[in-house]
Amino acid sequence: MLSTLNPKFVWQIFNDICKIPHPSHHEQMITKYIVDFAATHHIDCQLDKAGNILLSKTATKGMENCPSIALQAHMDMVPQKNEGTEHDFLIDPIQAYIDDEWVKAKGTTLGADNGVGLASALAVLIDPSVEHGPLEVLVTTSEETGMHGAFGLQPNWLKSRYLINTDSEDEGEIFTGCAGGIDFSMNFTITYAVMPEIHDCYVQLSLKGLKGGHSGCDIHLGRGNAIKLMARLLAQYAQDISFRLADIRGGSLRNAIPREAFAELTLSKQDLPKLEAIVKQYQSVLQNEFRQIEPDIELTLKEVKTDKVKRVIAIDQQNKIINILNTAPNGVVSMSKEIHGVVETSLNLGIVNISDNQLSVNFLIRSQVDSAKDAVVSTLISLSQLVNANYEISGGYSGWEPNLNSRLLQLAKDKYLEIFSKQAKIMVIHAGLECGLFKQSYPYMDMISIGPTIVSPHSPDEKVNIHSVYRYWELLIAILKSACYLK
Repeated sequence: MLSTLNPKFVWQIFNDICKIPHPSHHEQMITKYIVDFAATHHIDCQLDKAGNILLSKTATKGMENCPSIALQAHMDMVPQKNEGTEHDFLIDPIQAYIDDEWVKAKGTTLGADNGVGLASALAVLIDPSVEHGPLEVLVTTSEETGMHGAFGLQPNWLKSRYLINTDSEDEGEIFTGCAGGIDFSMNFTITYAVMPEIHDCYVQLSLKGLKGGHSGCDIHLGRGNAIKLMARLLAQYAQDISFRLADIRGGSLRNAIPREAFAELTLSKQDLPKLEAIVKQYQSVLQNEFRQIEPDIELTLKEVKTDKVKRVIAIDQQNKIINILNTAPNGVVSMSKEIHGVVETSLNLGIVNISDNQLSVNFLIRSQVDSAKDAVVSTLISLSQLVNANYEISGGYSGWEPNLNSRLLQLAKDKYLEIFSKQAKIMVIHAGLECGLFKQSYPYMDMISIGPTIVSPHSPDEKVNIHSVYRYWELLIAILKSACYLK
């Protein structure tokens, strides 16, 4: 049914994209789709060593002398699903459907981030009603897991002086800057001990129902971090029970706020009623604290039969894990001193996992100010050293500094006012757009970012507003039609 919506070319292509598995680092099929699309429509197509795709089209008749504009999108999506949803992101299509004014997916992320932007860029290439100057479409790889395509972009490949990134998520806002980011992982070897003889009960604590969301765009909303909340339970509420920790895990992506966390414990069966009472009490605490933000938060305790080796984490290691997760900073660190309401610096405790006797804790730090980003890294280094953990810092990239004198920005503002009779908001996004990396290879390129309204990206609650897609498209094609004003 998506193909019945307008603008028709955008929705038809997005409908195709939903049928093609394309999580980060598994982009072979979506790459083939784009290459075949170019061949079918006689569009010049090139691939680089990073897997990026560059499509080029000559100008509409009479606009040959207008400046060239590049449209840019990334081809990958975040693979997240609800517990209990049977979906293999490597083979199964996204089950998109229309729900009133929104398009959603059944139990999984939709991939509107950045699938709608990709669809709109490809639609421009084939919609005969769109007037434009010389046009390029750049499609990058693995943006969601470290911007690998943007890091690998070579100088002098693109010819355009202007670029429109399609990866922002609020229609009516024009973005002219973004945060930089860096990954931080903390690791140490787990030692195990034999489960105490008096422990005759094996239980699993499950914290579910949180909204999660994008660790940049949604970090200021006060949503619960399932890992932090689970650590708080173990550190604050359960310390008077003689439990032993057998496993703990939560989150799946460093750039998504964790929606779920799980802990497996052993204890004496005589302590089970006490733990059940603690869980019930903590559930009430969370429901009270998050009543306006996380209405579906759910903490459960169940006794499980297990064939696992009867071993538990050594007590000193157990205390170290709980203390690390409970004290680790998370969320908004500071707000911008220059732009009201914009987060300047934040971090997301995105993943905790035990595998092959190694505990891994992964953070993503974001900031518009490199020195502030470095300060958070320093804090995490100190925490690592306190617990004798190894750490690794990787994937660092600078932010995209706002240019309020941008000619492309001014054209977009003028066109928005002309079409919709109101002013667009000029914004800086607290997320990592690829524009910051493009500036390294193309320092003089003039860039903006626009997009439709997408709610809860990076979570199974992701949805895109149908009318906002139409309005975004109207602005996009108006800018392209007016490209000669950029001379």
